[in-house]
Amino acid sequence: MSVVRRLRGGGVSGDSGRTAVGGGAAVLLLAAFGVAIAQTIVVAALAVFARELDTTATGATWLLTAFMLASAVATPVAGRLGDLFGHRRVIVTGLALLLTGSVVAASSTQLDSYPGAVAGRVLQGLAGGVFPCAFGLARQSVPPERLGGVVAALSVTFGVGGALGMVVAGPLVDVTGPAALFWLIAALALLALAGMARATSPSAPRPPTGGRVDLAGAALLAGVLVTVLLAISQGRAWGWSSPWIIALFAATLALSAAFGAVERRVAAPLVDLRLLIGPRLLTTNIATLVVSVGMFAAVTLLPLFVQTPTALGYGFGYSPARTGFVMAPMAICMLLATPLAARVSNALGARAAFRTGAVLAAIALAGLGLLHGHIAAVLVWCAVLGLAYGLAFASLGGLVVGSVGQEQTGAATGVNTILRTVGGALGAALAAAIVASSATALGPPTESGYTTAFVVAGAIALCAAAVTAVRGAATPPPRRGADATSTGGSARAVD
Repeated sequence: MSVVRRLRGGGVSGDSGRTAVGGGAAVLLLAAFGVAIAQTIVVAALAVFARELDTTATGATWLLTAFMLASAVATPVAGRLGDLFGHRRVIVTGLALLLTGSVVAASSTQLDSYPGAVAGRVLQGLAGGVFPCAFGLARQSVPPERLGGVVAALSVTFGVGGALGMVVAGPLVDVTGPAALFWLIAALALLALAGMARATSPSAPRPPTGGRVDLAGAALLAGVLVTVLLAISQGRAWGWSSPWIIALFAATLALSAAFGAVERRVAAPLVDLRLLIGPRLLTTNIATLVVSVGMFAAVTLLPLFVQTPTALGYGFGYSPARTGFVMAPMAICMLLATPLAARVSNALGARAAFRTGAVLAAIALAGLGLLHGHIAAVLVWCAVLGLAYGLAFASLGGLVVGSVGQEQTGAATGVNTILRTVGGALGAALAAAIVASSATALGPPTESGYTTAFVVAGAIALCAAAVTAVRGAATPPPRRGADATSTGGSARAVD
C-alpha cells in the first residue's frame, strides 16, 4: 500500500535527522508490530510454559502480567522522553530492550529457568514506549496527505499484532517448543533495528529540545499502574475479597490522588491531565478504555472456549495449534480493515468509523455468545470481530493525533496506549471471572458461563459506541492547517 511505502524527510524530521525516502513507514510498522505481538504471544501456550518451567498455572500467567506491568509503566515515560529528546532515540532504545529481553526469555526457557523467563518478559515490556514514539516520529516525518493512512496502520497494529501473537504461538510451540516464541520476537526486533539504521541518513540528530522528566510523577504513575494491574490480573487467583487485593485497590486510589496533585503543580508534568480528562480527549480516552475491555475479553475467551473438551457438551477440544488457526480470520480482517477505516474516516469522520467498529464488535460478540455450536459460525464471528476492531483501533490514532499539537503527540498517544493496556487487563480479568463463576466447586466452567461472558463483552463494546455518539455533535471543530490534515487530509478525520 502507498501509505507504507515511504516516510519522507521533507518535513521537520527533528530527532532522526532527515528520513530516507523509502521504507521508513514500513520500519515504524514493523517496530510497533514486534511489540504488539510480544504482548500476547504467550497466551495460547501458558499451559506449556507452566509445564516446561515447572510452575503453576497462576505462576505461568506472570509471563503475561510481567509484560503488561512493565509496558504500562514504560509507555508514558517513553512518550515524554520522545517529545523532549527525540522519538527515534527512544524507539531504538525500546527495540534494543525488546531484543535483549527476548534473548533472555528464550535462553531462560531453554534452561528451564522460570525467574529468568519472567525477567526477560519485563525487559520486553519496557519496549512498550515504541508505540507513542512511533506516532510522534510519523507525525514529524510523513507528508500530511499520507499521515492519516500511516496513523491508522500504526493504530490497528496494536490489535493485529495481539491477535497474530496467538495465531502463531500454537503451531510454533507444537513444532519447535516454547523458546521459539521469544526467538521470533528477537528476530523481529533485530529486523526493526536494522531498518531504523537504514531508514535515516547519517546526518546528525537535532540537539535535545530541553526540559526535564517529571521523576516524581513517573514514580507515582508507576505505582498506580502496578497496583491496579496487579490487582486486576491476580484478583481471581488471590480472591477478590482477600486483604491483598483490597490493599492494592486502596493503594491505587491513594497513589492516584497523589499523582493528580503532583501533576497539577509541576511545570512540565509527565502526563498533562488535559490529555487525559480534557474536553478534546476525554470521550476518546473513555472509549479506548471501554473498547479495549471488550476486545481483550474476546481474546481471552476464544482460546479457552475452542480448547474445551467436547466431552463437556460444548467446545471443540482443539490443540493450541488449531486454536491459532481459529484466531487467524480475526487477525486477517483487522489488517484488511485499515484502508477501510481511512476511507470511512475521510468520508464520515473518525468518530463514525470508531462507532461502526464498536457496533460490529457488539454484534460479533453476541453471535459468539449465542451461536457457537459449529466451528464455521465461530470463524465467521471471528472475522466480523476482526473487521470491527480493525475499524475501531485504526480510527483511535486519528482521533488522538488530530486533537493535540505536534509537540504533544508522544504524550497523548502514550496516555491512550496506557488505557488500551489497562482496558486489556480489565477485559481479561472480567472474562475469566465470569467464566469461572459458572463452575461448580470441583467441576469445569459451564457453557452458560461463556455465553454470559461473550454477551457482556458485546454490551461493553456497545457502550464504547455510545460514549463517542453522546459527545460527537458537541465536539469543537478541529484546528485548520497541518493538524487538520494530519489524520487523513480533511477536517472530517477528527469529526
